[in-house]
Amino acid sequence: MTAGVSSKAATSAGRPLTGRAVLLMLLGFFAVVIAANLVLVHAAVSTFGGVATSSSYEAGLNFSAEAAAAAAQDALHWGVEGHLAQTGASKTLTVSAADANGTPLTHLAVNARFVHPADARHDVIVTTEETAPGTYAGMAAIGAGQWTLDLTIDQAGVRRFHSRNRILAE
Repeated sequence: MTAGVSSKAATSAGRPLTGRAVLLMLLGFFAVVIAANLVLVHAAVSTFGGVATSSSYEAGLNFSAEAAAAAAQDALHWGVEGHLAQTGASKTLTVSAADANGTPLTHLAVNARFVHPADARHDVIVTTEETAPGTYAGMAAIGAGQWTLDLTIDQAGVRRFHSRNRILAE
């Protein structure tokens, strides 16, 4: 009697493992891995662009201009306050602006933008109108959560005030 396994015993346990079967298993494995990678890449690209600044080089070049604008803003000593209030289904942003003497500032262009904390595609621009001397208001269609209020005030076409403040919308 021989101590080895007969060919009859190997075939009765199931089909023999051939080169063709190994090739199909290997191709199937890589097909599943590639399909999973494609799904994950699509999800990553479609949910977040990943770009916070369109050109960091240009932003760096504009740094000295931004520093000069901030110094000019500080020299004005303007008092600017913003308030977000719930009005029905939406929210109202009210901005009041006064000069160093407390006199309301009129005929300004108040530009407000609520910046989404994670995705710039969800930013909301608020159009404001002067409702009283030195008071500007606009409707903000934003959801609850933390936002950054990017507020810019222009006077006669020149930017005089800029601020970025974190707010909590309820």
